[in-house]
Amino acid sequence: MDEKSWKDAEWTSSFVDIEGEKKPLPLQNTRAKMLWDDKYLYIAAVMDEEHIWAYQNKKDQIVYLENDFEVFIDPDNDTDNYYELEINALNNSFDLFLPRPYRKGGQPQLTWDIKNLRSAVSIEGTINDGTDRDKRWTLEIAIPFESLSTERITFVKPDPEKIWRINFSRVNWQHQIDENGKYSRKKNPETGKTLPEYNWVWSPQGVINMHVPEHWGFLQFNTQKVGKRKHR
Repeated sequence: MDEKSWKDAEWTSSFVDIEGEKKPLPLQNTRAKMLWDDKYLYIAAVMDEEHIWAYQNKKDQIVYLENDFEVFIDPDNDTDNYYELEINALNNSFDLFLPRPYRKGGQPQLTWDIKNLRSAVSIEGTINDGTDRDKRWTLEIAIPFESLSTERITFVKPDPEKIWRINFSRVNWQHQIDENGKYSRKKNPETGKTLPEYNWVWSPQGVINMHVPEHWGFLQFNTQKVGKRKHR
């Protein structure tokens, strides 16, 4: 994030627990920035992390079964026909399209892909090394606007007069480290079941469920060059 445009872009507020104020603040800080041009929506996220780990390295593995960063986009703000992208610290991605939320009977289209997605990860630390402490990992994403479409949904061009819905989530699992220094999700020693993950988000959902689009944040496209004017 050395480009002047990224330096001029404003940070989001620090992420909070998915349930909002009823839960403590996250154990580690997460913030994001956004930019756009005629072709791409750019997203950058910086995640403080003492233990950076990820093993899922094949496209469309269920990335959220390990720590990840997630993006949810509803281009026409109708809370239906939205997109989800998950990326881990190996820069491996999982994406899908949902015609409606699960609670409305939505069935995810797992074969859908963000065509020509660009992403990169930088790490301050050593990934998958349980013998040391890391600092943070940074993720940059470029989502082509034209890719936000399906066989029956035409992509929506950015328009300063129209509001999109967007949200960001960071999944962070309690972990354990074996004698070989390998990470895994921590289990309850009494039940043998995996302990629940933390969900740290930009716009709190009120419930442990990212698929409530009416609780996502709003995204408005500003046509003035970044850094020229403060947000209203």
